[in-house]
Amino acid sequence: MSKNEKNKNKNKKEKKSVGNSIKAIPMRINLLFFLIFTLFIILIARLYNMQIVHHDFYLKKLEEAGSVTKVVESTPRGQIYDAKGTVLVSNKAKTAVKFTRSNKISADQMRKVAEKLVTIVPGALENEPLTERDKKDFYLADADNLRKVQEATTTDEKYDKKTGDKLSEGSLYALYISKVTDGQIQYSPEQEEAAKIFKRMNATSNFNTTIVISGDLSDVQVATIAENESKLSGISIGNDWDRDYGKTALRPLLGTISSERAGIPAEDLDEYLSKGYSRNDRVGTSYVEKGYEEYLQGTRKISEVYLDKNGNISDTKVLSDGKPGKNVKLTIDLKFQEGVEDILQKHYQEAKNQGIANVSEGAYAVVLNPDDGSVLAMAGLTQNKETGEITKDALQSFTGSFVPGSVVKGATITAGWQYGVINGNETLIDQPIQIAGSPVKQSWFTNGGSLPINAVQALEYSSNTYMLQITLKMLGQPYYSNMGLDLTNKDKVFEELRKTYGQYGMGVPTGFDIPGESEGLVPPADKSSIGSLLDLSFGQYDNYTTLQLAQYAATVANGGTRYAPHIVSGIYEGSDGNALGKEVKSIDTKEVNKVDISKDDMDIIKEGFYQVVHGDSMATAKDISAGESVPISAKTGTAETFATDANGNSVSTTSNNIVAYAPSNNPQIALGVMIPNIASTNSHINQEIGKDIVNLYNSMYGFK
Repeated sequence: MSKNEKNKNKNKKEKKSVGNSIKAIPMRINLLFFLIFTLFIILIARLYNMQIVHHDFYLKKLEEAGSVTKVVESTPRGQIYDAKGTVLVSNKAKTAVKFTRSNKISADQMRKVAEKLVTIVPGALENEPLTERDKKDFYLADADNLRKVQEATTTDEKYDKKTGDKLSEGSLYALYISKVTDGQIQYSPEQEEAAKIFKRMNATSNFNTTIVISGDLSDVQVATIAENESKLSGISIGNDWDRDYGKTALRPLLGTISSERAGIPAEDLDEYLSKGYSRNDRVGTSYVEKGYEEYLQGTRKISEVYLDKNGNISDTKVLSDGKPGKNVKLTIDLKFQEGVEDILQKHYQEAKNQGIANVSEGAYAVVLNPDDGSVLAMAGLTQNKETGEITKDALQSFTGSFVPGSVVKGATITAGWQYGVINGNETLIDQPIQIAGSPVKQSWFTNGGSLPINAVQALEYSSNTYMLQITLKMLGQPYYSNMGLDLTNKDKVFEELRKTYGQYGMGVPTGFDIPGESEGLVPPADKSSIGSLLDLSFGQYDNYTTLQLAQYAATVANGGTRYAPHIVSGIYEGSDGNALGKEVKSIDTKEVNKVDISKDDMDIIKEGFYQVVHGDSMATAKDISAGESVPISAKTGTAETFATDANGNSVSTTSNNIVAYAPSNNPQIALGVMIPNIASTNSHINQEIGKDIVNLYNSMYGFK
């Protein structure tokens, strides 16, 4: 077949295909019209069925149509116990007058109910504040008063002058409020009480319940309200609870909760609302109460209220029953806590009697289990330096920070190993350090001379110059007499030292399981001088908390693992009465980090801490060895500080601190003690307190 013939056949096929496509279009359109017609017939049939055949059925459904509202009610919080099961925080039941707001009650009706309640329970809200706006709201709640104000409002006032639009209900009410005069809200004491009750009632959202009066209601008052409930719209007698905090040594650590009136603090509102809380829920606002809110807060009772088309309640369905919160058990034995406080009180009072604690802020101690970070005691005393009054203040043990002194030297040596400027138990010459243009820095035991010492001895004797030489090596400038310093690496070495200190828990968050801890005082490196860097190396610059020192001691004690301190040991299912209940969750040990050195190097630190107490005549804590019930390892710190006395005079002082653990060969407790601004360079109050705490623990529980 020729090429022309092939093209002719191809054209014939293409024309035939196009013709077939054109013929198919009307068929598709007809099919589409048919489907539309069919659907239209079905729709007409459905409408006929609804509007004609079943007209009465659907009309009744429309008439019965209403709405559903969800109501959430809180339940009592869980209780808090010490490590031995002693109740520290419970709930004290009390009678309450409750108001449940319907969607139909008017402000005028609520006002009349409030006025009636005042005659039955006078003075119940005597101490509650009442603002000018509250008084005006109460005035306008009276229907007659509202009508008078409305009649006194001109038509022009009811429209926006700029847009010409009618004012919204909110803007219109604000206008009415502005028209209430001071003379109209001059109330009698009884009227003010009624205004306070009305304020609480008016703040209640529809179908929710608010406690308007609670406390010591007499049987007669309760009976009178119960008998008149039909006349007191929305009012009923029920139960409420108050948080009952026992007056114990642990009270400050337990924290507080908000009142129903205050509800959720503004800064936490969004977070709690996202979790299903109501605005007026009582929540933990500090310390244990806040840290363990998710367990202590009970499970809410949730109901659905069904309304008919007229807004009347037609039915109520309970979706879930509420349950009281779970109980929380602390790691602290109240008796041991009290014993530690007594030790602080005894030695601090002795220092005051000697006249060396008059400008001191107080005394603080924290005891930890080095194997899991559980807090065994957290005690403190704070002194009012103007009056000399001493008060218990456990909170300052983790919120207050002070100069640590030489306790940090184990961490400084660690930095020397980590950054490769010393090796193992290396010997350096303890000698006076003279930097050009700066005062001489030297150790207490050389008296201007020189002495070869190794890392263990540097801890045992508390050598300042060993630490200074490590720091100079980290700067890349080994020491020689009257040397000048290149500051190029100053900030870098600041950060390196602090990074190492942080591995032990100093100057960083400890991971404490309740909110509020301080990270200490750590000024920016780039704002500090080279002298500040050198002071940092032996604990004379940054400030730390007592909890941070205790974590440092615990980290050394267990061989280099830093555990987050925790004050709660477990969560328990609440039961009737004061029984702790069954444990449902234990608080896991949380490892924060490991110190980045070898076991051999950590053993050098531990040997140095042991020799601090049990070494030769120059050991800095020999007093501890006399009277210790088990071998104690420690590192003392006596930082040079200044304080101001009552007359405004500057006084030379020392911050007497200690980190310790015991028994030395099998550590079971670790502790930090800080006594800032003691006006003596010879006081060993830190050593005595540390030793007595170890001995107290041994006498109460015995070391394994």
